[in-house]
Amino acid sequence: MSDPHQHDHDDHEHPHSPVSDGGEVGEYEILTMAVRELLIEKGVIAADEVRQAIEKLESPGLHLGARIVARAWTDPAFKARLLADGKIAASELGIAVGEAQLIVVENTPDLHNLVVCTLCSCYPRSVLGQPPAWYISKEYRARAVREPRQVIGELGWTVPDGVELRVHDSNADMRYLVLPMRPEGTGGFDEERLQAFVTRDSLIGVGPARLPE
Repeated sequence: MSDPHQHDHDDHEHPHSPVSDGGEVGEYEILTMAVRELLIEKGVIAADEVRQAIEKLESPGLHLGARIVARAWTDPAFKARLLADGKIAASELGIAVGEAQLIVVENTPDLHNLVVCTLCSCYPRSVLGQPPAWYISKEYRARAVREPRQVIGELGWTVPDGVELRVHDSNADMRYLVLPMRPEGTGGFDEERLQAFVTRDSLIGVGPARLPE
């Protein structure tokens, strides 16, 4: 489970997700869309302004998190700074972390980390973009804490026996990012090539980094 500081996907859809697929539109989403359309109709905002705002919100993506991980895999000194202060280390790469604090936790052969937000849907958007629907669902938020190994298994990966599984709970003041283990067989790869092995799953702990084919 989580420690005192711990409160708060692969780029494909999982065919057998253990959580809601987000297909049903909720009450608040309907209300938001209605207000947006009304404001556009009344001329308070323009449709193009809405589009630009959405694009700005969604512009950060997985590639930023992948850059951070690839540098940590190839530069031990940077990795040490990243684990000490994720926000400051990311700024060295020109990546502005919008969250108040970014805590990076490292996977090892003996420890695997999993990220969840039990209270709402806190997620490191500035380095991962928008969260998948299953991440913000009530099912994932509840089950990831109660039965994390089973949830990860249903998402397609099994945490090896004997490996400690630690759950980190994000909140409004901090976000967690998992530093996955570097895949075997990538010893001679440069940073740019290594980025291709970093998946969204691996950055929130529901899977490992992608293996070389």
